[in-house]
Amino acid sequence: MFTLHRFHGGLHLDAHKEDSSFAPLATAPVPPRLIFPLQQRGGQNAQSVVRIGDHVHKGQVIARGDGPMNPPIHASSSGVVSAIEPRPLPHPSGLADLAIVIDTDGEDLAFETEAHPDYQRLAPDELRRIIFEAGIVGLGGAAFPTAVKTDPGHRAIDTLILNGAECEPYITCDDSLLRHFPREVLEGARILMRVLGVERCLLGIEDDMPEAIRALREIQETGEYQDINVITVPALYPSGGEKQLIRILTGREVPTRGIPADAGVVCQNVGTAAAVYRAVVRGEPLIERIVTVTGKGIRNPGNWLTRIGTPIADLVRYSGGYSGAAERLILGGPMMGISLSSDALPLVKAANCVLVTGRGETTGPKQALPCIRCGACAEVCPINLLPQQLYWYSRADNLRRVEEYHVTDCIECGCCDYVCPSHIPLVQYFRAAKSELVAKQRDRVKADRARERFEARQIRKEREKQERAEAAQRKKAALAKPDASEIQDAIARAKARKRLPDATPVTNGTSHESAPHQEPPRN
Repeated sequence: MFTLHRFHGGLHLDAHKEDSSFAPLATAPVPPRLIFPLQQRGGQNAQSVVRIGDHVHKGQVIARGDGPMNPPIHASSSGVVSAIEPRPLPHPSGLADLAIVIDTDGEDLAFETEAHPDYQRLAPDELRRIIFEAGIVGLGGAAFPTAVKTDPGHRAIDTLILNGAECEPYITCDDSLLRHFPREVLEGARILMRVLGVERCLLGIEDDMPEAIRALREIQETGEYQDINVITVPALYPSGGEKQLIRILTGREVPTRGIPADAGVVCQNVGTAAAVYRAVVRGEPLIERIVTVTGKGIRNPGNWLTRIGTPIADLVRYSGGYSGAAERLILGGPMMGISLSSDALPLVKAANCVLVTGRGETTGPKQALPCIRCGACAEVCPINLLPQQLYWYSRADNLRRVEEYHVTDCIECGCCDYVCPSHIPLVQYFRAAKSELVAKQRDRVKADRARERFEARQIRKEREKQERAEAAQRKKAALAKPDASEIQDAIARAKARKRLPDATPVTNGTSHESAPHQEPPRN
């Protein structure tokens, strides 16, 4: 019997998953136009490696970054690059940034890639390189580069956790993936285990996903994948949070400001595992994913296997369009998703759900009232923080106290917002405070580097000054005290000059010197 642990707080929410989970998985058509923002996780921009007018193939690299945190971007279908221009981003700010626009040609021609069905012969570093070149990032929402996450450095890892606990309401893309592609997920887990060098894998899945659980266990009943433990966990939001799932399955706590690897664990989403399988075994880069399209504002909710870069408007159209009740467009779920002002925005790698809510289906922004200090926010916080105190210090721009109260550990799950009777947007305050702390840290690093450069310059100037002084001293000493060899040479040259005769001797009666001029005798 596997022992489950409990994390602090959490909420029992209405799931609203039946609308999309009951519909069969469908493959979305390739849209007429694909859009690929070059800005990826953390504001880092990839650089385009194609030009306007280039014809590209499905799976071809169209943009590359300058480091491991910026994996390449691939075309998700064949077509012609029609523009490289600023486009609005699927981001709360709504700001624009460079994007590559491809007009698809309808042929869906694939770029030639290399598959490795015998991946057991490959070294972990080579597998990690393949994962990076395939552009794979975490598909649970954070979009952290998978190749980086599977390289824990000096940390000792003993457990791989696959996150199938799809805890946020409405979202069923992972449920659909596990029901339709369970073998890809399990084989991807084995590849990740090989990369990490671990023999233990725990796949956590919520108990309200019976068909997905059945699909996984049917494969294991054949005797395969016995090294992967499929474990059901209670449906409690946010049990799908990385730190919360680690706590539930292992009882370990990720340290403050730490990462799961500090607790000996690496956690990956089940969608990421499937993408790793396709990249390694089939040679397919990350160009598509399953996306849930749901809500009372959608005529035909369901899950779609969708190409990255597809405009949201096209995906809504494939789902029957908006219903008469459509009120609010959200990318993601109702708790952690972001409201969008336009459906012209593209689906990026991290997009797992398009939620169109109807009137009264979800609570939108409300007028915030004064805090009544009820403490409800602290009771539900899954990180065991004190949101009320964080709120006061965030309002006062007291970054020192905000940091002392561990605002950086906030996972922005929205539990505190949900229960606040005063409708205070607590997460917004915490998100702003974290951004200020990051900016402050960035300025501190910049100042430290400037100081280091200044000090290095001063040391170099002092060293050069000392070297010049020493050289001048040596020259002065050499002029004042010539060495013995130079003195001996000078004496020898002087003696040689003294031995030379005044005139050259006469040879064969002929002198080389002219005879003195004699005047003729006078009469």
